[in-house]
Amino acid sequence: MRILHLIATLARESGGPAQACLEMARAVAARGHDVTICTTNWASKGVEPVPTSVPLQQDGVNITYYPVHFPRFWKPSLAMASALRRDMSGFDVVHLHSIYLFHDWLGGRLCRRFGVPYIVRPHGMLDPYIRARHRGRKRLLEVLFQDRVLRHATAIHYTSDVEREISQPFDGGAPARIVPLGVNLNGFDVLPPAERFHERFPETRGKRVVLFLSRLHFKKGLDLLIPAFARLAAEDPSLHLVIAGPDDGMLDQCKAWTRRDGVPDRVSFTGMLRGEDKLAAFAASSVFALPSYSENFGIAVVEAMAAGLPVVISDQVNIWREVQAGGGALVVRCDEQKLTLALATILRDAALAADMARKARDTVQHLYRWDSVAVALESMYEDAAARRGGAPIAAPA
Repeated sequence: MRILHLIATLARESGGPAQACLEMARAVAARGHDVTICTTNWASKGVEPVPTSVPLQQDGVNITYYPVHFPRFWKPSLAMASALRRDMSGFDVVHLHSIYLFHDWLGGRLCRRFGVPYIVRPHGMLDPYIRARHRGRKRLLEVLFQDRVLRHATAIHYTSDVEREISQPFDGGAPARIVPLGVNLNGFDVLPPAERFHERFPETRGKRVVLFLSRLHFKKGLDLLIPAFARLAAEDPSLHLVIAGPDDGMLDQCKAWTRRDGVPDRVSFTGMLRGEDKLAAFAASSVFALPSYSENFGIAVVEAMAAGLPVVISDQVNIWREVQAGGGALVVRCDEQKLTLALATILRDAALAADMARKARDTVQHLYRWDSVAVALESMYEDAAARRGGAPIAAPA
């Protein structure tokens, strides 16, 4: 099959959507398919330093970046539009990532024009908590194009049962397919030494680290995590909180919370960690926490589990059922006291922490390996591509 992914940006600071798009494209390409990604060169502070309108090859995937232009919030690209008007009919299926953006309007419109089946991955934007934000602006975009894009989709790609349940009232009635994301396990079997992390952040040496790794964003529950940590830190001088991730508007507020709670010298803000540095952070940590108010999937949660960390997450992280069932996670409501108790339970019971770590790794091996996820993606694409010939899509998986 010839498969096209359309996404607004592959900039690393954009977080989960970009990483997921790249890795699912690589996984399906490895199964022998011709996979292309079309995106823009948008970055949070300007543009990515990449050639534009020139096809590139990366891990078996064809990637073309097109120049972004005004208005940047919508991430439009007339060069992308021109190229896709020329090339769209040659694809068997198109995968749209996220919603409310230029590439959704463009992709949905051209797919309908040329009769190309398309799949929409809303990436949590239909979650009522997220959908309610900036409701007026979103409603305008829904009327202009987004409702139509969803309604005429061949399928909506959800990554968990919970995401489907909370999103279906708003998805226009298109058939649902549930295919989780995967994690690239290279490097997770043997982590770098924790000392690598301690060398970069010496204040963590000799400490038991509580790790948060995600964007610093209003929805991530840092207003719960920082005071919960402060309560624990008041009783245990060995604890240190590491907040790792790019600033998405919350860094100054988080620092203010650490001062308010009396722990500014016991919290490290590392910025975004990649590659070996990220793996070393996992190696240096005792527990991973992500108490989000809304989390469509939580790739960082799965990575932490793959690294053998017990995790504490909120019941608004949409994979909470799966990871709780596997025994590698404690799941709590978005409540400071509940979060404090869950973290304390793990930090005070070494045997429990070790058992959860083992079960966390087993859960990832069973559910979130890219080689098995790629088979499910391939099936979804085959069912969608069959629509071009009039065959019905397979029943939701």
